[in-house]
Amino acid sequence: MAEKTPEEMREAVLAIREKMAAAAREAGRDPAEVQLCAACKTRTAETVAASAALPIDVFGENHVQELCANFDAGAYCGKPIHFIGHLQTNKIKKVLGRASLIQSVGSEHLLTAIEKEAAKAGIVQNVLLEVNIGGEESKSGVSPEALWPLLDAASAQEHIRVKGLMAIPPVNDDDAQNRRYLAAVHDLFVKAGERGYSNVEMQTLSMGMSGDYENAIREGATLVRIGTAIYGERDYRKR
Repeated sequence: MAEKTPEEMREAVLAIREKMAAAAREAGRDPAEVQLCAACKTRTAETVAASAALPIDVFGENHVQELCANFDAGAYCGKPIHFIGHLQTNKIKKVLGRASLIQSVGSEHLLTAIEKEAAKAGIVQNVLLEVNIGGEESKSGVSPEALWPLLDAASAQEHIRVKGLMAIPPVNDDDAQNRRYLAAVHDLFVKAGERGYSNVEMQTLSMGMSGDYENAIREGATLVRIGTAIYGERDYRKR
């Protein structure tokens, strides 16, 4: 599957929106509750700008360099941008003021570093806490058990607001197992919201990608991150 043309992107986004709405209704939810985040890793500013005219709610960037380049080029056309990749502490300054939400805060070390830089900049940064629901060594994020001390630490920060959770379940072909992982994340999301922390408001549950976004919506996701299904296969030689 090659990178899509603007017309193919339009058709893809409309089809994705239909499937998102159907999954939401199947779960007894309002389709308007679920946002579409276009994961635009490796895409050119021209491609991102072309997709901005489509019914995409927010853009998600995995790499700081690409976020800065597309932001400075005006490629997002005024739509919100989320940082969804692994964030190195020495690059936090570049993300602050550009990303309305950092989705991938998976350690107290990163949390503390964001607080420090946000305080210097005189801003309050919205974040999601990342949960490694499958316990995979190849993925970042905290274990379900370690979420609670991370949430305790986050609630004490003056320049951070926790807006929810993010997770990437293990890739597998077992539909039932996939849904169990997604349901487990939703359970954590609900429990976190019931704890009454200050500076914490469980609004966003970011889970589900091109291969499992319908299941994610059925299990309570409020935001799905979709890249390949919108744009086509990535050409990593471009970067």
